[in-house]
Parts: sequence; C-alpha cells; structure tokens
Amino acid sequence: MRAFKTLAAAAVTALFAVTAHADINVGVSLSLTGPGSGLGIPMQNQFKLFPKEIAGEKVNLIILDDASDPGKGVSNARRFVTEDKVDLIIGSCLTPVAAAMTPVATEARTVQLAASPVGGDSPWLFRLPQGNNVMAHAMVEHMKKQNIKSIGFLGYTDAYGELWVKALTPEAEKAGMKLVAVERFQRTDTSVTPQALKLVSANPDAIVVVASGSGAAMPQMALVERGYKGKVYQTHAAATQDLMRIGGKAVEGTFVTSGPAVVGHQLPDSHPSKKLAIDFFNTYEKNFGPPNQFAGHSYDAAIALQKAIPIAKAKAKPGTPEFRAALRDAFETMGRTVFSHGVMNWTKDDHWGYTNETGVMLKVSDGKFVVEK
Repeated sequence: MRAFKTLAAAAVTALFAVTAHADINVGVSLSLTGPGSGLGIPMQNQFKLFPKEIAGEKVNLIILDDASDPGKGVSNARRFVTEDKVDLIIGSCLTPVAAAMTPVATEARTVQLAASPVGGDSPWLFRLPQGNNVMAHAMVEHMKKQNIKSIGFLGYTDAYGELWVKALTPEAEKAGMKLVAVERFQRTDTSVTPQALKLVSANPDAIVVVASGSGAAMPQMALVERGYKGKVYQTHAAATQDLMRIGGKAVEGTFVTSGPAVVGHQLPDSHPSKKLAIDFFNTYEKNFGPPNQFAGHSYDAAIALQKAIPIAKAKAKPGTPEFRAALRDAFETMGRTVFSHGVMNWTKDDHWGYTNETGVMLKVSDGKFVVEK
C-alpha cells in the first residue's frame, strides 16, 4: 500500500512539473539600427502587439538590437542562451546576422525562428520567410507570361545572393530561360556602376535584383541610369515601401515577388491567407502606419507559437531543456498552418515549409504595390 502511495505521489509530482505555470522567455534579435533597420523596426512594432500570454503561460519578449552586424547578433544569441535562458530565439531579419546566430542556437539546443531566408540544415533552425525556391518558382512562372528568355542577375555577395542564384538557375532552365550575366555587390556598397554597365551591355530580357529593404533601390536606379530598358524583378526582401520611397520613378513597373501579407485586400477570396493578411495589415496600419512584409513575420511568429506551445507544454515545463526539445518537435508535427504569409507545413525534413502556392507577384504602379492578375 505504501509503495502504491509513493508511486501515486511521484505521478502527481511529475504531472505538476509538466503543468505548473512558468514564464516563456523569447529572445528577439532585430536590426533596429544600421542598414537593416527598415526591416527590423517594423518587426519591433508588430512585437508590441504580441500576445502577453499563450496557453496560460506569461510570454516575455527580450528584444535586442543587433545593429545589422553579424558579430552583434552572435553576442545577442549568446546572452539569450546563457543569461536569459530563453525557450526560443527569433531573428534576425538580415540573412548574414541570422546565419551567424544559428551555431549558437544549435549548440544550446534552442529553436531559432529566423526572420530571413537562412541556409543550412540545423535541426533547430526554422524559417518564417518563404524559401527562395518557392519565390523563384513564382517569379519564373510570371517571366514565362512575359516571354522572358534571357536573365541577368545583380545581387548580394553573401548567403542571400548565393541562395537566390541556386534557386533561380534550375527554375529558369526548366522554363527554357538562361542566366546570361551574373554580377555581385556588397551590402555596404554605395555604387554598383561597373556591375550595372556589364549587365546593360549583356542586355538580357530581364534582370533580377537581389537585395533587401532600402538597399534594393540603389542597384535598380543604377541600371535605369545606364539605360537599361528591359524588365526588372526584385525578391521578397525588397517588398517594402522603402523600394518606392528611395527608388521613385526608377522602380515604376518593377515586378516584386512577395508573400501575401502586405496585399491581403487585393487577394481573391479563395486565397487561404486572405483573412489573416487583412487582419495583419489593418491592425498594423491602425497602430503604426503602412506595414511591410517583415512585420508580417512577427505576426506569423505569434500564430506559430500559439499552435506549438500547447503541444510542447503537454510534454515539459517551460524553461527546461525538455521544453525546448518539445517545442522543436511541435513545430515539426503541428501540421498545416495558415500564416499571413502563406500556408506553412514544417516537417522533420523541411524547416522551410511553404508550398509553391504561396508566392504572389506584385508590380510597382504609381508608387504602390499592385497584385499581378
């Protein structure tokens, strides 16, 4: 009888350990200063609307500025896992910074929700933005309708640029298109005149500019100034108001591949993300003014956690290594989930998650993004 009571008490203790209330701490590293601030500040704004409680647990956001610098991102990540003992890391919004943070998160066996398209195969890394393969598919499908046969490439020298070359090349080749010129530049460059001259000389039917935020306007302006008359495509990292604010008339008519978050009102009723995209847009605009797609990643992070935390909480108590592992497993098994940015379905073998139905093609018209029909 005593043995039975002992076992029963142990079972109650174990159950209490799993179900007892404990704060959930989330470390967020964003580029609030530096070249990436146009992406990080809108994300920070949206985080001001983040749920204060999920599944009965208080949620604490610890937001730090990484200054658009990979080294600072690493420092932030180390603080999160050593001092703050976070259950989850979100960030950064710049690919080089997020990529530098990944080894720290992986070593600490802590999930990282990257707010930029980071490469690598860490089992602890999940991406909130669409994968480049998904967005390249949408871009090439649109190019086919425009009868594009030759493509030029003007993009970053870093991982984001490289991932786009790898994603775009096979999609273009399958569609009978060819990359005829590839030029690169650093994120910190203030001029791309030599690269623009080479691309204009090659005269492809279309040029794909691979840059982010406010930095996406400069290379396109250089192409226009050098007399390029073909079509210009930009990636989802450029789907911000900064493109038009800085680029002005030079970016009119530009095609931009994007998630649906910033254009919910223009989506057909059949689009699964329409309702959430409209809710995100309206709520953000009411509080802060017009949003960009990076703010949508903050919105979607809340959706992901509201679905995954109850699953993980049933297995372990927040603040423990077991909970962090359970949270990773929950993301891999929570199934089809509609985001403002599309339909997500992370699995053990796919931490990108989005499908080819996700990408939306926009066109810059009169200084605004318009969905291409």
